[in-house]
Amino acid sequence: MARRDYEKDRDIVFEILPSFVQRGVIAKDALDVYIEHRVMMENRIRQPNEQRDARNKFPPELMRRYEIYFKDLSSNKNVPIREVKAEHIGKLVTVRGIVTRCTEVKPMMCVATYTCDQCGAETYQPVSSLSFMPVIMCPSDDCRINKSGGRLYMQTRGSKFIKFQEIKIQEHSDQVPVGHIPRTLTIFCRGEVTRQALPGDHIAVTGIFLPLIRQGFKQISGGLLSETYLEAHGIVSLNKIDDKGSQNPLTPEELATLTEDDFYTKLAVSLAPEIYGHLDVKKALLLLLVGGVDRRPDGMKIRGNINICLMGDPGVAKSQLLGYINRLAPRSQYTTGRGSSGVGLTASVMKDPLTGEMMLEGGALVLADQGVCCIDEFDKMADVDRTAIHEVMEQQTISIAK
Repeated sequence: MARRDYEKDRDIVFEILPSFVQRGVIAKDALDVYIEHRVMMENRIRQPNEQRDARNKFPPELMRRYEIYFKDLSSNKNVPIREVKAEHIGKLVTVRGIVTRCTEVKPMMCVATYTCDQCGAETYQPVSSLSFMPVIMCPSDDCRINKSGGRLYMQTRGSKFIKFQEIKIQEHSDQVPVGHIPRTLTIFCRGEVTRQALPGDHIAVTGIFLPLIRQGFKQISGGLLSETYLEAHGIVSLNKIDDKGSQNPLTPEELATLTEDDFYTKLAVSLAPEIYGHLDVKKALLLLLVGGVDRRPDGMKIRGNINICLMGDPGVAKSQLLGYINRLAPRSQYTTGRGSSGVGLTASVMKDPLTGEMMLEGGALVLADQGVCCIDEFDKMADVDRTAIHEVMEQQTISIAK
């Protein structure tokens, strides 16, 4: 199990490294100075052969000033999100998808430090989940022998926090079977893995697949079912990296075919072969799929892709052509103008159920980044919603003013 091996390797590295006092490293923040002073004071006042409660000792999570991440080297093949099942729990998997939701980076408590109001002893509580129950009664020997009943108060200065961010990814359209709903997966990022992706980015995430155990009434209502998430160990952006299939070199026969005069026409005819005619329309859609080059003279970006509006009489296979383009493009989204709104096409502002803050969730145009977005029945869309995509078609950006 990757989770068990991760914890073992983390403890082994902690034992191999020199102690906190022997390192001689310059303190980076206030927590380093705090730990150093506490260790020196404890060594002076501690009696020989003194037995203390484990909660009054410095936990390894507080002394550890480094992070360990795993990298999947066994196989380069990504596992589709819908193929990640119960047998992958506790194992290292690599999935790819598009980021649909991304929260703000928040500090997450890793070790909670308490101080007793009677004896002054410090108690440490390692935190490994999103929620925990604070310690109230002091477990030190002084309070237990004297039965003073000291109460603990949390000290944020001596506690340890790490960066935390939640990301939700959705599988690419080429991984979704026909007639199925795209699956999503929640990603928990901690430490240096945060701030590696934005909504609309195509990423490959390597992490440990784990269940999310709820507490209280949420766990009772869920019964035997539990939510799952992926504990991220590495995130690779795929926006500027071509897919694996497009990196194969062309054979000499294929290169000779590219030099033929009617090669452009052959490609256009092979596009939606079940539809007769419409050669000019197919050539235009072929150029839409291929795209262009973004010229950057003097640092200014010029849009190299084209936008196409298909107009014609009913029954001339306009929707059929859009459906074929949607199935052919590796990254595509298909929607209709009648049921689409400006918020659903661009981005929506929603409340994060984890932290309670507002966050952005990408719409159809964001999910179709680096791909094709097909909007059928464009004339049925409201004028207010239609103006929301003008910036997307011209600048290929979405501006949010909230």
